[in-house]
Amino acid sequence: MTLHVELVSPERILYSGDADMVVCRTVGGGEIAFLTGHAPFLGALTIGQVKVVLPQGHGAPELAAVHGGFVEVRDNRVIILSDVAELASQIDVERARRAKEDAERHLMTTDDAECEARLRRAHVRLEVAGGLAPAGGPSAH
Repeated sequence: MTLHVELVSPERILYSGDADMVVCRTVGGGEIAFLTGHAPFLGALTIGQVKVVLPQGHGAPELAAVHGGFVEVRDNRVIILSDVAELASQIDVERARRAKEDAERHLMTTDDAECEARLRRAHVRLEVAGGLAPAGGPSAH
């Protein structure tokens, strides 16, 4: 048995299909993984990576950068709603690198919460696209 997953942004459905597992990061709760039979769950997402582990034999996990939103799990369905979400294949790595560098430069001279959020978004985009190892070690995709 698999999960049915929908990853949705206001512009479109980024992913719709089956998965063995979904991993995402919730506000205040850290990283959480959902498998079939998971209890109903509703949570707010923080800036982070969403990993959709496809059923065995169906390829590499689908990775997405999500900049907040919500996740709902019920009856072996995982719905992720985000104002801004990008699949790894859609991320412009050079643009994300420039955004990261600009935010880092700005943060050297000021303590700006919005700039810190821009830096976190750039880091997540680079992690997802393979342009930066995730915090805590080498890339494990």
